[in-house]
Amino acid sequence: MEYFQFLNESVSPWHTVDCLRRLFAAAGFEERQMTDRAAFAPGKAYVFVRGAALVAVRMPLQVNESSRFRLALAHTDFPALKISPNPDRTAAGACTLHAEVYGSPIHSTWLDRDLGYAGVLAYEKDGSVQTKLVRGSKLFRIPSLAVHLNRGVNQDGTKVDPQADFNALWQAATADGKASAFADALQGELGVAGRLLDFDVQLFDAQPASRGGFNDEWIYSGRLDNLGSCHAAACALASSGASENDFCVACFCNNEEVGSETREGACGNFLHSVLEAVWNAGCAASDTSVLSSGVSLSAILGESFALSVDAAHAVHPNHPEKHEANHSPVLGGGIVLKTNAQKRYASDAVSSARLRLLCEQANVPCQTFVMRNDMPCGSTVGPAISAGLGIPTVDIGEPMLSMHSIREMTAASDHEAMVRLLAEFFR
Repeated sequence: MEYFQFLNESVSPWHTVDCLRRLFAAAGFEERQMTDRAAFAPGKAYVFVRGAALVAVRMPLQVNESSRFRLALAHTDFPALKISPNPDRTAAGACTLHAEVYGSPIHSTWLDRDLGYAGVLAYEKDGSVQTKLVRGSKLFRIPSLAVHLNRGVNQDGTKVDPQADFNALWQAATADGKASAFADALQGELGVAGRLLDFDVQLFDAQPASRGGFNDEWIYSGRLDNLGSCHAAACALASSGASENDFCVACFCNNEEVGSETREGACGNFLHSVLEAVWNAGCAASDTSVLSSGVSLSAILGESFALSVDAAHAVHPNHPEKHEANHSPVLGGGIVLKTNAQKRYASDAVSSARLRLLCEQANVPCQTFVMRNDMPCGSTVGPAISAGLGIPTVDIGEPMLSMHSIREMTAASDHEAMVRLLAEFFR
């Protein structure tokens, strides 16, 4: 799937997984349920889905004592405004929707933007609960206060009260001043004979991804953190062939932006369950039974390798003082190796060395990022999965400006470099 198509269609974590499903299906991956009893054939490729998380696996041609796992990790979610369960309000002749903040967006960037709405609907049909993806065709808006009514805005900055200021205008109120129910509009979106029971719908930047810069060297888009990583990992695995001995895996977790402690997140058991299933199946299909030799999955994971792929902070040309002087990656400078003494990233000396060697093999430039000592450091899915599985992991990413803005910025050459790096990793 072409990069901009992926960015433009992945407007919620649910839609991200839908795009990944189609991308992997086009590459011959077969979707399976965890309850399936059918065998996993050597050299074949499979996809497993849990809600808005997905794991894709390419089985090795054979499993033996040298078999290991190669994992690329990313996340399907991004900072957003989620429409609350009972969102309807009226004020000054407008119907508004109360939004709940998801993750840590830059609040002011959500004002005066054309906002779409998308997510998943849960409805009752024939006595059971079913789901349907929804992406509305209408545009909403959260207007800012005019400068004439907020004279100090240019001196003091835009201060956003997330409780009061994130009510999105979605239609005019009726003549009697009553609010329309957003749930009724979603019921109409179902388009099937069913009764809406609940929804998980969020607002998103409706402006399509585009090229920028005088030489079209940059990419401007919403949701680059972490859709860029998802696209690179998926394309690399989909285009790879089966390894002789190793399991090649791409894991796309949900809920990283809010701590990962969910059944779809990095702290859940989804990835481990998939790895256990394919490992046992691979061993059972092998002529030389690894299971009978007493080698456990935990031992194999301890000798495997994972790349945690998430956005990295590029140095801001207008604010270079915000970076540690000797660790200031730039747009177009190649992929970024992220390290942190407090272990907010999973990188260690050995996993970092392996990454540097991999970059040399893929002919990809490598930069290093370290957070300043006087600023807190964010994290990724890397530490949670590395600790939970016991797998050596390194944190990497594409350098980015405007991270967690409604619209972010990266370099096209860095995305191409990330795809090449991950392709070499799986190869």
